[in-house]
Amino acid sequence: MNAEVLITKIGPGYGKLLSELGRQSFVESHGQSASAEVIEEYTVRNYTEQVFEEMLSDPRNHIHLMTVNDEPAGYSKISFDALHPLVRSAQAAKLDRLYLLNKFHDLKLGHRLLQFNIAYSQKFNQDSMWLFVWKGNERAVKFYLKAGFEVKGSHDFKLTENHSNPNHLMVLDFNSRN
Repeated sequence: MNAEVLITKIGPGYGKLLSELGRQSFVESHGQSASAEVIEEYTVRNYTEQVFEEMLSDPRNHIHLMTVNDEPAGYSKISFDALHPLVRSAQAAKLDRLYLLNKFHDLKLGHRLLQFNIAYSQKFNQDSMWLFVWKGNERAVKFYLKAGFEVKGSHDFKLTENHSNPNHLMVLDFNSRN
């Protein structure tokens, strides 16, 4: 059976769907990075319908929903001309989120969503892409390395006042891709 996979740009009105999808995918990929209490505190604060509606309403954010046979499977969030001291270009896209539910991993849709975001960024004259990825998510780190990203630095991602996760800063230069 062939799955129908769609990637659609979305805006206001999708906050409830994205808050649920985002929370589930965050817990699946980061749930082991801290205690259950820390993860719960972080997601209760950051994965609300209101937070996502604000994100969706910000014109600087480009948010895409991936569906498989009309079922939400993942999403991405990028912004353009995102400056960071360790990223040389002023025309760099920040891939702020790329999440795929675990049940869709075997379909290799993460690669498809990443390639979509790279091509989408290039249409907006971006020449590179950068992101933060939790060092403990070995699958994600390998995924980005295989896609051509390089580790350029580190960053502590603050979950709560008392807990941070160590992240890699990774960069992909579009001009050096094969």
